[in-house]
Amino acid sequence: MKRTLLPSLSAVLLCAAVPLLLAQAPEVPDWAQPGSATHRQVPPPKDFHRPTRTLDSPIGVFEGQSDVGGAVVPGSSRFDANTGKYTITSAGYNIWYFRDEFRYLWKKVSGDVSLAADIAFPNAEGYGDRKAVFVIRQDLDDDSKEEMTALHGAGLIHLAQRPEKGADMREDFRIESRAGAPARRIGIEKRGDSFALFVSLDGEPMHQVGTVAHLHIDGPFYVGIGFCSHLPATPDTAVLSNVVLVNSAGKVQ
Repeated sequence: MKRTLLPSLSAVLLCAAVPLLLAQAPEVPDWAQPGSATHRQVPPPKDFHRPTRTLDSPIGVFEGQSDVGGAVVPGSSRFDANTGKYTITSAGYNIWYFRDEFRYLWKKVSGDVSLAADIAFPNAEGYGDRKAVFVIRQDLDDDSKEEMTALHGAGLIHLAQRPEKGADMREDFRIESRAGAPARRIGIEKRGDSFALFVSLDGEPMHQVGTVAHLHIDGPFYVGIGFCSHLPATPDTAVLSNVVLVNSAGKVQ
């Protein structure tokens, strides 16, 4: 008698699930893949934009939150009122060139601003160029005029700006943290049209470093914290705590 072998239930379910998983896999163009030994990340095509997704719901001291640039995997954020910690999870191609992709917790203000926080990356194996950022920007579009400071996963800290809407980012100043001991607290100050970077590299009091950048941003504008994994379809997480956000200059601490 010829025996007919029936597939197991798990095999049937797996076969049925494969097309669904393939259909749900986010599409990422080759230019958006992160830099590696075999691939160089390049700017997006000049006409490439994605709309920002915004939730106008307060979170901690912030009025709302947005997936700026609409990364292919939506981000998320939560605030623990007992510890004062903001946990931000986001995928995202980059915060550079002429457009950004990152999760952004923001508040609309005018005038001078002081913003600072402690930063931790819970995933020790994250991509070296992932960025926890403090951003002061004109609007929520992916190509907004902005001034920002960032702590990268590998320890680089920089102050950078997009001088006009749709322009490429340019770096104003950079500093490297000590090898194996990256800075854990950074800040940015807006005083009129001047912007300054503040750091604590070894637990010392926050102090200004580098040159002052200049950029005019009309009020009201957006100020806030954010994170980008630097991987277009792979989320990662940053935790920001002891946040100082004051609507005046000279308050970074």
